[in-house]
Amino acid sequence: MNFHAIKAIYRFEMARTFRTLGESILSPVLSTSLYFVVFGAAIGSRMGEIDGVSYGAFIIPGLIMLSLLSESISNASFGIYMPKWAGTIYELLSAPVSAMEVVVGYVGAAATKSLMLGLLILATARVFVPYEIAHPFWMLCFLLLTALSFSLFGFIIGLWADDFQKLQVIPLMVVTPLTFLGGAFYSINMLPPVWQKITLFNPVVYLISGFRWSFYGVSDVNVGISAAAILGFLLLCLGTVAWIFHTGWKLKQ
Repeated sequence: MNFHAIKAIYRFEMARTFRTLGESILSPVLSTSLYFVVFGAAIGSRMGEIDGVSYGAFIIPGLIMLSLLSESISNASFGIYMPKWAGTIYELLSAPVSAMEVVVGYVGAAATKSLMLGLLILATARVFVPYEIAHPFWMLCFLLLTALSFSLFGFIIGLWADDFQKLQVIPLMVVTPLTFLGGAFYSINMLPPVWQKITLFNPVVYLISGFRWSFYGVSDVNVGISAAAILGFLLLCLGTVAWIFHTGWKLKQ
């Protein structure tokens, strides 16, 4: 494996992030802080506890997951799409770099940026809402697995997209609604029985539930199922990327 190539791609993507620090990091943190102000400090102080957790603290895992999913997809899809759009992808194609090394470089950088963002939002939440983390190791595991899997998913979207509109379709029309309806702001146990069963078909429910369990030891679904769901999605994305390159799909397309 060409580690120099991976390092070059990774460093280039990370350098782009720090050149656009306001858009890449500060903007998502500030927008999420508004949720903490409105839902955590203002509305949360007037609401009761959910599963023994104050409402302001209860929504922290959901808000982190909301930002993590959207930013992981955005970072990875934009990272691989821009060279295609600008034509600089031919420099990469002419270099002695394999498809695996391209994936590791771009996805690794996107996941790193998402992890940085998630940890910054977690630190920012402390300003507005007091909270505790019952299982910090598992919290980091869920954070890492989610960042990796959705960065891979974003990479696939970047390969598929042939214009800027397609980069936004799935994050805005699919992922964001599923996150809002996946228990980011409420427990699915608060829903009527019929809707509880329907909500279980939403894959984001398992991500948020497992992540919330790592904070407070409470979850809407079994934490083992949550872990299996995120691992399954990661393997599915890995298999899809492998299939794309195995079938001869070219980056320049």
